Amino acid sequence: MIGEVSMDLIQPELMSHIIDDGVLGIDSGGVGNLDIILGTGIRMVLLVAAGGICGVMSGVFANLSAQQFGNDVRKDTFKRIMSFSFEQTDKFSTGSLITRVTNDITQLQNFVMQCMRGFVRTSMLFIGGIVCMIGLNIQFGLVIACALPFIVICVIYFIAKSNPKFTILQKKLDKLNNIMQENVSGSRVVKAYVKEDYETERFNKANDELVGTQLDVLLLLSYMTPVMNIILNLSVVAVIKVGGIQVMAGSATPGNVMAAITYCSQVLNAVMRMTMIFQTASRGVASQKRIMEVLNCEPAIKDGAYDGETIVKGKVEFRNVSFAYPGNEGASVIEDFNLVISPGETIGILGATGCGKTSLISLIPRFYDVTKGAVLVDDVDVRDYKLEVLRDKIAVSLQKSEIFTASIADNIAWGLPDATPDNIAAAADTAQAAQFINNRKDGMQTIVSQGGHSLSGGQRQRVAIARAVIKPAEILIFDDATSALDLKTEAELYSNLGKNKKDITKIIIAQRIASVKNADRIVVMDNGKLADVGSHEQLMITSSIYKDIYDSQLKK
Repeated sequence: MIGEVSMDLIQPELMSHIIDDGVLGIDSGGVGNLDIILGTGIRMVLLVAAGGICGVMSGVFANLSAQQFGNDVRKDTFKRIMSFSFEQTDKFSTGSLITRVTNDITQLQNFVMQCMRGFVRTSMLFIGGIVCMIGLNIQFGLVIACALPFIVICVIYFIAKSNPKFTILQKKLDKLNNIMQENVSGSRVVKAYVKEDYETERFNKANDELVGTQLDVLLLLSYMTPVMNIILNLSVVAVIKVGGIQVMAGSATPGNVMAAITYCSQVLNAVMRMTMIFQTASRGVASQKRIMEVLNCEPAIKDGAYDGETIVKGKVEFRNVSFAYPGNEGASVIEDFNLVISPGETIGILGATGCGKTSLISLIPRFYDVTKGAVLVDDVDVRDYKLEVLRDKIAVSLQKSEIFTASIADNIAWGLPDATPDNIAAAADTAQAAQFINNRKDGMQTIVSQGGHSLSGGQRQRVAIARAVIKPAEILIFDDATSALDLKTEAELYSNLGKNKKDITKIIIAQRIASVKNADRIVVMDNGKLADVGSHEQLMITSSIYKDIYDSQLKK
């Protein structure tokens, strides 16, 4: 870059030499010299070529550095997002996080590239041009000195006005992305309720707001170039006038004036280039603040230190547990809950919708932390474990089965990255998924569309169950994971689990009594509290809540 700028700054001096000595022949009695013209011209061509090579090299290095910077920031941001709790993910919103990882980092990357390539180059050209002008004649330098305050005032004004607008612009983009993400993921619901027109209107409103903000920014920035051009042109006129006076007075040559005009243009073009960089900088700074909001957000779920072996395997204990969701601390969803689950035991959890079943089991892998009390796994408080160690002990299958864009085999192997084809086939067989998989043309290698929409609800659940079953965990949690299965398939699945996973602890949340009827114990929850616990036969005698559920579902 230094070489490129040096070549640019030498050119006007050589041009001055051609005019004064080659054309006008000032030092040779007014006789021109073709050799000087040709020789200096060749030097100028060589310098242009050398400057071009230096420019290409500096451009390549700047681009590579900016790309690597963006790559590193993107990785760090994604890693931090992956460490967020559910609460923190909800705080930012999915659309906003997507915008920050994609658009904001791209803006920051452009800013870094402009700084490395544009800002450094223009700064050197600006300073070098002023020094060269003063070297020609100090009065040329005074012209630039008079123009600079006006330039600085304009730049500061436009940056101060545009910076807040770029922050607003990114928030409007967040809102638009949120609406887009909601409508793509919820397209079935939108179509089912014939809400296409409503959602289109909502999207158009957000889009109009985004365009309005963009126009505000562009309108503001559109004033900058004409103002700078006026200052540039007036400065050139001033240099010509001062130069003319100097030539008439004999203190400058025509070549000096031409060189001064060129240097003035270089200096003021460098300033113009800086204003463009400052526009990018305004957006880059706004994006940088949004990225730092993510990077500076410490994970709410802190890693513990314990990563040792435990004597007990598969024991879960809830000890005086109370829990309220963050931001709603006054309304506990779990209150004073006590329960010990022995290794290898099968526990069913039953209760009305909203009684806290899912909230309870979310405390085991630390998706959330208890408000009071403690949850222990293998006699160790879950908050003391390293998160990776704790979650390696647990396999979870949820009612809403998240299926990724990959083959069925890859989706199942998520639970065991080094799984063999035999491991995958055995897990699919246990989950009652083998038949529908084998009926497909590509079998296990069938590519599943985004969100698993190429599978039925029951098929998605069985793939998710196979993913949980293949994991060598101590504790297996089903959170209404069989809700889309018919009773026969569900019964066969639980029968397979009893045979193939008899030594691991199984916690089954269900709405249907048939799903938990054969569990070792059934926990009945009511408004976040443990209402009753016992076998099916015991609860039919001792629990009015359980009996009411049974009567509503199974009694004929």
